[in-house]
Amino acid sequence: MRIITLDETSRKNILSDLLKRDPNNYGKYARTVQEIVDAVKEQKDEALFAYTKKFDGADITAETIRVTEEEIAEAEAQVDESLLEVMKKAMKNIREYHQMQVRHSWFDSKPDGRILGQKITALESVGVYVPGGKAAYPSSVLMNIIPAEVAGVRRIVMVTPPGKDGKVNPVTLTAAHLAGATEVYKVGGAQAIAALAFGTESVPRVNKIVGPGNIFVALAKKAVYGHVSIDSIAGPSEILVLADETANPRYVAADLLSQAEHDELASAILVTTSRDLAEAVSAEIDGFLPELSRREILEKSLENFGYILVAENMEDAVAAANEIASEHLEIVTRNPFEVMTGIQNAGAIFLGEYSSEPLGDYFAGPNHVLPTNGTAKFFSPLGVDDFIKKSSVIYYSREALEPVHEDIIAFAEAERLTAHANSIRVRFEK
Repeated sequence: MRIITLDETSRKNILSDLLKRDPNNYGKYARTVQEIVDAVKEQKDEALFAYTKKFDGADITAETIRVTEEEIAEAEAQVDESLLEVMKKAMKNIREYHQMQVRHSWFDSKPDGRILGQKITALESVGVYVPGGKAAYPSSVLMNIIPAEVAGVRRIVMVTPPGKDGKVNPVTLTAAHLAGATEVYKVGGAQAIAALAFGTESVPRVNKIVGPGNIFVALAKKAVYGHVSIDSIAGPSEILVLADETANPRYVAADLLSQAEHDELASAILVTTSRDLAEAVSAEIDGFLPELSRREILEKSLENFGYILVAENMEDAVAAANEIASEHLEIVTRNPFEVMTGIQNAGAIFLGEYSSEPLGDYFAGPNHVLPTNGTAKFFSPLGVDDFIKKSSVIYYSREALEPVHEDIIAFAEAERLTAHANSIRVRFEK
């Protein structure tokens, strides 16, 4: 793995390389995605079933697109009991963590007759996209559905691509049932996003769409934004490890590889104040690679977007971490809690040598749906807040409005909105 001295030039070059991974740069796919979205919007089920046959090889009809209770029972019977127990333990942690995020409506009553407040309301319906086919991602199912369920969403609709046999992966389906999905449909890709956004004869529309997917899914979410809300346009996975000379190089190398194996666009970066650690980590990575099943993907990922940066001091290392704003940030230093105080931009922060990134992916409780490609500078992890909306509440009695009504009239007239001014004035006509 390449070792680079951290300076202004190397920092700018790395940031430039990382930005090439931004899904907003994949304009060459946008036209294809828009055609799919428009077709589903106009032709509804007809287009939905045709694209499912074309892309997934499955014959889906209005009678078979929705998963039945019998299919759920069949799926649960196929899941290994030990995996089922692990999922239930993870669910408990995820639910408890997200219950701490729940907000409540509030009202503030003043003696002069004013009541101001905020009403919290759960979204009525949410669509959850889950990648499918041969792969199974039960952790993504739990992370997307449980916060919605905790928030109080009544309709939680999951969509996922079927196999050629027209069935949903049993582990995925079982996780959805356990987490609280109210409906599951056998459809994936951009066509599934369009169906959730606009509705078809078989798939009722929703208010918001969340969940990971490939570039076509990401661009489809971007295309329907405004018709519905979305969580974000997620990019490839990434990890940044911030370490000093006390870090265990074998642990650091293993953690970098845990994200690099996602795909060839994944990014794995070590920023350290110790050149000895940098060289030791690079050697450990070389030792791990022959042992790992996704070696080809790992090597391409590290070649394209893998870096070991050697900083002069921890202040420079922290500054680089804040500039990169990684999805996952591990701090493996003598005092990680102290270093954390300097971190402003990160999706999730893992402290100490036993808090490795996969702990957050699967089990600890905080959400693993995180901002990528530097968007941790202004986005947050998926959570209960993503599944609620807020309404302002305003009440003034006549006695509360009277002392300020001329101020409001003056403000409205300054903006030449005379009807606004009149709306206040008529209440105090003699």
